[in-house]
Amino acid sequence: MTQFVTPEGRLTPLGEAHGVDRELAMTLFRDMSLARGLDREAVALQRQGELGLWLESLGQEAAQVGSIRALRPDDHVFPSYREHAAALCRGITPSQLLAQWRGVAHAGWEPSAHAFHFYTLVLGAQTLHATGYAMGCILSGQDTVVATYFGDGAASQGDVNEALNWAAARGLPVLFICQNNQWAISTPNSRQSGSRLYQRATGFGLRAWYVDGNDAAAVHAVTAAAALSVRRGDGPALVEAETYRIGGHSTSDDPRRYRPDAELALWRARDPISRMEAFLRGQGVAQAWFDQVDADAREIAGQARAACAAMTDPDLGDLFGHVYAGHHPMMAAEKAAYDRFRAAVDSEIDP
Repeated sequence: MTQFVTPEGRLTPLGEAHGVDRELAMTLFRDMSLARGLDREAVALQRQGELGLWLESLGQEAAQVGSIRALRPDDHVFPSYREHAAALCRGITPSQLLAQWRGVAHAGWEPSAHAFHFYTLVLGAQTLHATGYAMGCILSGQDTVVATYFGDGAASQGDVNEALNWAAARGLPVLFICQNNQWAISTPNSRQSGSRLYQRATGFGLRAWYVDGNDAAAVHAVTAAAALSVRRGDGPALVEAETYRIGGHSTSDDPRRYRPDAELALWRARDPISRMEAFLRGQGVAQAWFDQVDADAREIAGQARAACAAMTDPDLGDLFGHVYAGHHPMMAAEKAAYDRFRAAVDSEIDP
């Protein structure tokens, strides 16, 4: 497993040999801190009934930030449903992220504007979407890398295995990023697979890397190497980032019912943000900078709360405009019928 920075914030021999750029480390630390600030506020909003559901990225920030920052801005990304840290790095706002979970939009942002697809809750389906998009990139002559995030649980799905096989068979420019957070809801890794996930990928014909997913610097370096391999035409690749889901699978899940406290304590000691903070302090980064990052994290939390309160329910009539990509006569006719019905009802209520 590739590791540059230990949980105590010290460079490993590999980290010393490779080197960790201080400015990059500061960027990664700030990205992770902002994501955690948003995450905590979103959980509070859900508990207060302002969001229908929330899936935390708590504990997985390094796997997301380290990987997304290693990609080009035009590399298209297909996430699952907890890639909030990666989304923020792509310029997606707290308001856009919360819209889906508040139930006011099917998706809160335009994928093409950020080269970042909207969240996919159907387990593993985004890997097939990424594979199809990569086929389009090949046909159009682009040198784009198409990255897709999924978890260890999704790796047990047929969709993911089909995507791996199809991408390998066709030599498609797909970078599969598996955040192995140890649990598929309440099913542990030991009940999911008899081998490491990156080893399974090699069986499909992909190049594969295995990295400490709580070490943002190592994730960045490994993802950069994998993306370079994909971009130069070596075929698809997979990065398995070993990390941990500190919270529940979602806000409707209670992990205390199936997960031992000792395991949670072990992974809390490997926290990606604390690790990077210890490293940066060892590099002489001033306290004032950390204070500013903390203030920025509180600010993004405040933005999330204000944005959530400002959201309004969509008009039911908007539904007809989102069934097809363009104008469709059947939808136009149904929209006209709905408008007539709505007008009749309104006239009866308020003549």
